[in-house]
Amino acid sequence: MRHAAAKGFLLALTGLLATSGAPQQVASATEAKTVPAKGKRVTPASQLVFGSLRIASTSVGAREQLEIALDSYETAQYPDAVVHAKRAVAQDPQCALAYALWSYAARWSGSAPEAMQKALSLSGKSPTDEKLLVQFMVGTQEADVLPAIVAMNDLVNKHPKDKHVLFLAGDWLLSQEDYVRGRKLLEKSLEQDQNFPPALNTLGYAYVDSLDPEPERGIDLLRRYADISPDDPNAQDSLGEVLRMTGDDAGSLARYAAALGISPTFLTSQFGRGDTFTLMGKYSSARAEYDKALKMAPSNHDVLHIEFQKVLVYFWQGDAGAGRSELAALSAKAAEANDAMAQFEIDYAQVLLAPDANSASELLAAIEARLTNVPEGMTTAERNQEYASVIREEVRLKLANHKRSEVDGLILRLDQLAAASRD
Repeated sequence: MRHAAAKGFLLALTGLLATSGAPQQVASATEAKTVPAKGKRVTPASQLVFGSLRIASTSVGAREQLEIALDSYETAQYPDAVVHAKRAVAQDPQCALAYALWSYAARWSGSAPEAMQKALSLSGKSPTDEKLLVQFMVGTQEADVLPAIVAMNDLVNKHPKDKHVLFLAGDWLLSQEDYVRGRKLLEKSLEQDQNFPPALNTLGYAYVDSLDPEPERGIDLLRRYADISPDDPNAQDSLGEVLRMTGDDAGSLARYAAALGISPTFLTSQFGRGDTFTLMGKYSSARAEYDKALKMAPSNHDVLHIEFQKVLVYFWQGDAGAGRSELAALSAKAAEANDAMAQFEIDYAQVLLAPDANSASELLAAIEARLTNVPEGMTTAERNQEYASVIREEVRLKLANHKRSEVDGLILRLDQLAAASRD
C-alpha cells in the first residue's frame, strides 16, 4: 500500500485514497561493549536509533519502541506506529522524538496537537539528530513548512548514507508531488540497501504516479519487494493496487487474494478487491467485498472511507441521483463523527460529481466556510492543502463558465496562502 494519497477526480472514483501497510523486521542497535578512549566521548548505543540517529533518552526500552514505531511508519502501518510511539513515551516521558513520531503517524487519520507541542517543548535539550527529526516531523504539519524543509535538508546532509533518513525525506517529497527529488532520495536509500522494503514499495508507486511514469519499472520494484518479503501481505497488496492502476484487473485480484491469504484481516486488500471489481463493472461483487471490509474495519475513520468507496459504485452504475443522495448522508455521518478528513474526502467528491456548476459552487462555498479555521482533527498543513484544493476548483469552475473577471481574486488568495505557508 502506498504512503501519500493524492486527491483528485480520478482517485475519488477509483478508490486509491486510503493507505496502510505491514511492518518489516526491525534491526535494533546493540549495546556498546568497548571502553571509550580517554578524552573521547562515545555515545552509548542506547542513545542511537537504528544505530545512527542520536537521541537524548538513555532508555533502551524507549529506543526499541521508537525503532519499531519508525519501522511501522516506513511500511505505512500508521496505527501501529502510533501505538509504539506511545509505548516509547511510556518508557521515557521526556523523549521528544517519541512525541514527534506519534503526531507524524497520527496525521493520516487525524491529528495529535498535544503530542506536537510536547515534542517541541522537549526538543530544546535534544542532540542535533533528534532536534532535526522533531523539527521535520512537527514542521511538516504546520502552516509554514520551510523550517521542516531546512531540517530535512540538514538531516540528509548530515546522514547522506542513512537509508531511514533518505526514506523519510524522499517519502515526504513524494507526498508533495515532488517526484524528481523524491525518487532521487529513494534511489539513494536503495543504494545503501538494495532490498530495503519501504524504499522498494514507495518507489514502485512513484514510478507509476509521476508525471513521466515508468509503470514497468514500478511493477518490477514491487515484484522485488514481494520476492524478498514472502510473508508480508503489504507487498502483495501494493502489487494488487498498482496492477489495477495499470489495467491488469485479473492480476490485481490475484495479488489481493494472496495478501488476504497471508493475513485474512488485511483491510486495504479487502476493500481493494472491491475497487477492482468496480472498475471491472462487477458491481454486486464489489459491494460484497466492501461489506466484508466493513466487518473488519478497526476504526470509524476506516468505516467512513469504505462506505465512501461503496457509495461511488452508484456513479459507475450510472445512478448518479442515488449516489449524490448517499454522499450527502455520508457527509452528515462524518460531521457527526467529527472526522474532518473523512468529511472533506466525501464533500470534495460531491463537488466533482455535482450535477451542475451552481451546485458545485454551493458545495465549495460550504467546504470553504468550514476551512476558514483549522478544523479539529486536521493539522494546519492539511487544512492549507485542502483549502488550496477548494480554491483551485473554484478557479476551474469560473473559467469553465466564462467568469474570468472573478478569477483574479481567487488566484490572489492562492498566492497569499502559498506565501504564508512557503509551500
